[in-house]
Amino acid sequence: MEGSVAFSPPGTPGVPGAPSTPASPDGPGAGPTAPPRPSRGLLPLLLVGNTAMYALYIGVGGVLLALQVEAVDPAGKVANLGLVAGVSAVFATVFNPVAGALSDRSGRRNPWILGGGLLSVPAMFLLGSVHTVLTITIAWCLGQAVMNVHQAAITSVVPDRVPMTARGKASAAVGLGLPFGSTLGALIGAAFSDDYRTGYLVLGALVAASAVLFTACAREQRLPARPSLPVREQLAAFAGALRSHDFRWAFIGRALLVLGYFAVNGFLLYIIKDHTVLPAGLRPEEAVAVLMPVTSVAMIVSTVLGGYLSDRFDRRKLFVGASAALSAFALVIPALSTSWTAMVAFAVVNGLAFGCYMAVDTALVTMVLPKAEDAARDMGVLNIANAGPQIVAPFIASVVVGLGGYTTLFLVAAGLAVLGALAVRPIRSVR
Repeated sequence: MEGSVAFSPPGTPGVPGAPSTPASPDGPGAGPTAPPRPSRGLLPLLLVGNTAMYALYIGVGGVLLALQVEAVDPAGKVANLGLVAGVSAVFATVFNPVAGALSDRSGRRNPWILGGGLLSVPAMFLLGSVHTVLTITIAWCLGQAVMNVHQAAITSVVPDRVPMTARGKASAAVGLGLPFGSTLGALIGAAFSDDYRTGYLVLGALVAASAVLFTACAREQRLPARPSLPVREQLAAFAGALRSHDFRWAFIGRALLVLGYFAVNGFLLYIIKDHTVLPAGLRPEEAVAVLMPVTSVAMIVSTVLGGYLSDRFDRRKLFVGASAALSAFALVIPALSTSWTAMVAFAVVNGLAFGCYMAVDTALVTMVLPKAEDAARDMGVLNIANAGPQIVAPFIASVVVGLGGYTTLFLVAAGLAVLGALAVRPIRSVR
């Protein structure tokens, strides 16, 4: 959903406009500068912080922003939401490296976590106070700015403060923030669907409170300032990584699947309002609050099982291709039926497919990186396959809906998922 949430492993972008800066291989966590054992309570604090962050992204981008845009211009809501979502995603993706560079150069994380978290309250107040598409776009871009300051810093805590031997547990704590936060954000969005201004403030206060808790309880040592990679070197790294045959196909597959996923999920509330026949008494906002936990539970289950089974059978391509194909099947379900049952089935199957895909595809990508010594840099290149499609997805989706309706949108997204499944076939170095 827009709010720029990217479904990625820790250290990769998060959100639809909130990609995180990968840690340098020479930074903390490497060699003699490896961080000490994490302080007691750090992992629960990471879980709380990431849950609050994703709750805001999903609650705003998935529910409240769509309601606010619809209130301004009901007839033009699809095109307007596509504009707001797309522009804010571009802004967030461009601003994120700036936010990461600020905390890198200071050698501190806590001040940026606290500052970004506290500023989320006035940012959400401003967003709830505007009444035109232009001012909503500007206000949400400002909200994305302060959230990127917060996210870039909190994402860097794992490579800064957690040794390699504990990264698995830390990654689980960060990763669980997505399904927990998605569920919480959808529930808050539904609870305040008739008063989105208060809903914005509640979500902002949640992030602020988590930032205060984190910085008060997680001690920090100042680290040496780390310069950011110059733009020219970033572009050269991107071009160089994509010259690798297997990495290029892994990049293409990820980009196609993410594009299809966010083309649909960015307009989920409108799909439920205008395409789905709901049971009597169930409001669209409440339906989103039902579907989100269903998807989250399915994602958790398939992430664990997919990772285990792909290790057990040593078959990454098989699981990546099968889960992408399953995602295509899930997208066809609501294209063929407008019933509420079809949407629930879509939520379950798509959650199973996407959770397994992201878990196993991430493992596959680590096996096709062009150079081991440039692993962090090349994983940063892969982040473009997460963030880039989230930028263009709202624009593409709004055009598709305008031309052919939501049924066509589901079929186009299914086609992209099929292409994503086929993209793993040319990969030669992984089974």
